[in-house]
Amino acid sequence: MLTGQSQGEARGASVRAVTMRESDRVERAEMTAVSTDTAACTASTGAAALIGRRARADEAVRTAAGSALWLALLLVSYWWVADGGVRDLGGWPSLLTSLGRLTGLVASVLLLTQVLVMARVPLLEAAFGQDRLARTHRVVGFTSFDLMLAHIVTITWGYAAGELSRTPATLWDLLVGYRGILLATGGTVCLVMVVTTSIKAARRRLRYESWHLLHLYAYLGAGLALPHQLWTGQQFVSSPVRTAFWWTAWAGCAGSVLVWRLGLPLWRNLRHRLRVTAVVGEGDGLTSVYVRGRRMDRFPVEAGQFLTWRFLTGAGWSRAHPYSLSAAPDGRGLRITVQAVGDGSTVALGLRPGTPALVEGPYGRLSARTRTRPKVALIGAGVGITPLRSLAEGLHYAPGGAVLMQRYTRDPLFADELALLARDRGLEVLFLPGRRRRPGSWLGDLRGGSGRDFEDVTALRHWVPDIAERDVYVCGPEPWTELVRATLLDAGVAPYLIHLETFRW
Repeated sequence: MLTGQSQGEARGASVRAVTMRESDRVERAEMTAVSTDTAACTASTGAAALIGRRARADEAVRTAAGSALWLALLLVSYWWVADGGVRDLGGWPSLLTSLGRLTGLVASVLLLTQVLVMARVPLLEAAFGQDRLARTHRVVGFTSFDLMLAHIVTITWGYAAGELSRTPATLWDLLVGYRGILLATGGTVCLVMVVTTSIKAARRRLRYESWHLLHLYAYLGAGLALPHQLWTGQQFVSSPVRTAFWWTAWAGCAGSVLVWRLGLPLWRNLRHRLRVTAVVGEGDGLTSVYVRGRRMDRFPVEAGQFLTWRFLTGAGWSRAHPYSLSAAPDGRGLRITVQAVGDGSTVALGLRPGTPALVEGPYGRLSARTRTRPKVALIGAGVGITPLRSLAEGLHYAPGGAVLMQRYTRDPLFADELALLARDRGLEVLFLPGRRRRPGSWLGDLRGGSGRDFEDVTALRHWVPDIAERDVYVCGPEPWTELVRATLLDAGVAPYLIHLETFRW
């Protein structure tokens, strides 16, 4: 037995740990109880019937998107072969030129792909989630950049008749004698800047806001590359079908950026006109910000998702900050809870009621969308508990069908609200205090009075015996979530049942 840490004891400890520090917190907790009770009463069997339907649709979208990318790569490779690309591999100068054309074609497809995956297209955002899209963007971006450099080197070297000494002069001739090459050079400079600042060693030296601003130059780089491809690229303009393909691809990506990255946020902010209504300290450097607006019943956000926020407080308002909802949307307003760890989050501490807010989103798959099982487990650490707190309120489940595990160092967050959810919704709450007991573990000291230690997977199975039959939502710092994920896999949880959201950029 895990002394002092059974589910029943943990639930009792959670009730004893509840302390009402401020009268307004009591009022907020009571309001939470009313809203969750109403949600429980109105949740019908239809909500349960929807479990898994959206997850299956997202899987179909992911399959179609992957197939489309591979088909595009195969198509441009076929055009390269049809134009004698394989035949030209026989001689040194022609080999260089042929490889330059192939790398240019593949780099162009991948460049468009990386623009599209970060264009905030709702269909892709829903199917992949920003975490996965960001990883794809990073891999595809570095690959396309490497191929672009290979394209520049091999084309220039091939045009210099394979003589390395002639490449500087040939490069100059290309710059001044070919239409669009000078613009493409400017685009290359922009992409070099983006890639350089995206290397992990460089990112650690930059604030998120600065990195994000520099990263926008990728759009400029991609746009400047277009003219030389359409003016001088044989594989781009040698037939109406090819010309239509490339123009359609470029127009589709540009349109996606304009519509979803710029147009939709602008329209949504004009429609809802969000403003701060209250700012409440939660202790331990945490602050909850309450926001209301017009027609909030039509704001398409779900419990567990996050939005990118800009508060119009003066200097620095243009810097965007991603914050998850810490309460389920109620059709009247939203709540986020911010930890003071940087310039932007520190600004949130000084917000005043009436401050206008601009948002982008919602984003993230840490929501009911990914759910496929009737029962769920929510595991969070630190401020990572915020989206899980909203999920505990917003998800449909039977009493005992949801368990929330919160790792914390000093004081648990939302202890009073979680106690009310436990009372009114049947949420099982397990508080896991203390610092991590050792490297490689995501738990605190489990020995209690017995003096015995336990493996993480043993403890998890003890607390949640049916963990392998649940959807598991995990949120926290990236190294910690990876440890949790490894434990879940050891406990028999299928990978598709593990839904992660990490703190990184």
